[in-house]
Amino acid sequence: MPTNSHATFTVDSAVELAVVERSGFIESRHIGAAVVMSADGNVVTELGDINSPIFARSTLKPFQALASMQSGVPLRGAQVAIACGSHVGSLDHMDVVEGMLKAAGVKENQLQCPAAWPEDERARTWLVQTERGKSRLAFNCSGKHAAFLWACTENGWDTHSYLEPNHPLQQRIRSVIEEYCDEKIAHLGIDGCGAPVAAVSLTGLARAFSRLAKAPGDKNSNARAATIATSMLDYPWAVQGQGQPNTIVMDELGILAKVGAEGVLLMATPHGVSVAIKVLDGNVRATTLVGLTLLAAAGAVEIPEVSSVLEKVVDPVLGGGRPVGKIRLGHAVSALLD
Repeated sequence: MPTNSHATFTVDSAVELAVVERSGFIESRHIGAAVVMSADGNVVTELGDINSPIFARSTLKPFQALASMQSGVPLRGAQVAIACGSHVGSLDHMDVVEGMLKAAGVKENQLQCPAAWPEDERARTWLVQTERGKSRLAFNCSGKHAAFLWACTENGWDTHSYLEPNHPLQQRIRSVIEEYCDEKIAHLGIDGCGAPVAAVSLTGLARAFSRLAKAPGDKNSNARAATIATSMLDYPWAVQGQGQPNTIVMDELGILAKVGAEGVLLMATPHGVSVAIKVLDGNVRATTLVGLTLLAAAGAVEIPEVSSVLEKVVDPVLGGGRPVGKIRLGHAVSALLD
């Protein structure tokens, strides 16, 4: 357990989730915690400390988008998905965000996320060749920020202070997070994009993502939550990008997937079986491997389907440009498959 409420769990409370093997030698170990939750809200698998708070980072974006939609923002299709996304800044991504800003009646310079070079190579080349330079549209959180601004213009809220914790939109976001996680926010900080970020438990996050994933099939659920889950699966390219892990998982397995910085990942099946992971060293490279394996071990997805996807999303360990090793499961996870 952490020594105070302003820290996440410790090394002593973590388990080995994955290892990196090079030339038959284990050179790195990723430790952390993970929880699998059933559709009815019961914990199926518990690895490490799943109750201490973690900064959920970008895994909270679907719930931030939900708060924006509940504030009257009429997001549709790819707009919904990109408001939930951590995109690579492709030309298509920037076009969708630009359209959102136009509909909201605001300009790019009103976005308070930093200007950035896109991760997408084609878009980066275009920005260089046209001498436009870094763009706020290319920042991975620009869709979320565009939805924030749109909520402000829909309600007559101040657009300059939309990231302040006491702003009406941010207050609504906190209420949505606490409602879906079914727990109080333990700590509030500032995310990489400048927006408030909540610290909640892995258990709460798994519960929240389970509820979101089940929403389309539940007539009693929030209709906007159902729209978010459906749109993320219908437009997976807008959530991350072509060839990216979250996009591939959603496109090929129909499983909601949302990565967050510092080693956080949430996934959930349409039936509501969910997994929440925090890698303590902050590295995300093993998260999809661990998450899909845990869902497979719980019987929520077929192992052959998982194996096919993992071949596409888990990078090989290279030496001289050729594979000389791999990222593989730690004992705490692999033992669940026996």
